[in-house]
Amino acid sequence: MTFNKTFALGGATTVNRLGFGAMRITGPEVYGMPEVPQKSIDVVRRAVDLGVEFIDTADQYGPFTSEQLICESLYPYPDNVVVATKGGLVRFGPFADINNDASPQHLEDALNGSLRRLNRDQIDLYQLHRIDPKVPVEATFRFLRDAQRDGRVRHLGLSEVSVEEIQQAQDFFEVTSVQNRYSIGDRSAEPVLDFCREHDIAFIPWFPIGGGDVGVSTALQRIANEHETGTRQIALAWLLHHSNNILLIPGTSNIKHLEQNMRSADIELDEEQMRTLDNITPTPA
Repeated sequence: MTFNKTFALGGATTVNRLGFGAMRITGPEVYGMPEVPQKSIDVVRRAVDLGVEFIDTADQYGPFTSEQLICESLYPYPDNVVVATKGGLVRFGPFADINNDASPQHLEDALNGSLRRLNRDQIDLYQLHRIDPKVPVEATFRFLRDAQRDGRVRHLGLSEVSVEEIQQAQDFFEVTSVQNRYSIGDRSAEPVLDFCREHDIAFIPWFPIGGGDVGVSTALQRIANEHETGTRQIALAWLLHHSNNILLIPGTSNIKHLEQNMRSADIELDEEQMRTLDNITPTPA
């Protein structure tokens, strides 16, 4: 089976569907700078060399260091590279709790900080990292709408939301992307994926290979053997085949792993293999 290798964000910004997630280029526990920053810079540059056009990060990764390293890696940015970042979460240490803050005051600082660290006049895609139950959602959505109107962001997206929350946001702005947890072993977001497909919204799975748990399936291993590759690569290929609005952002700080992941776009699964993978019993939510 073949699949579309590109997707047009907002119907206007076309990117390869196999992108790169930049959470893991930071230090241990997603905190601080990596021990050897140049290794992370090399990974980001190699990703672009291999055809990545969509890079996903967040101000909370590090915090701040992922954005800084992306800028150091790519500035001045190639015209075809879209950098998406997120705001709305706060953490103060490597093992500290992650807290919501989607207040307009915090998002104002977060967005301006991302613009400064990425050295951009406009964020290609700015995503709300989480809806904050402490803040009226209308206030959050109005801030995002106004930030788009004043030109600081081009496209807007959401993360970890329901269909109803997407619809609520659409009263304020066009939702270009939705980033929910989803993988071959965790399909609890299938209704959200279906809604996004119907409305031409990019669906960006985080944890797309389930943290390595994909290897437990005998069927997955058999198909990996048939393609002479690994189970992680088959899990990524399944996502690419499963829905043409899925943008993948597998993350790594290792060039070898990056190159293995990128080969997933060249795997063509036939109808029988897709039926087998579709019928793998997802892990209960």
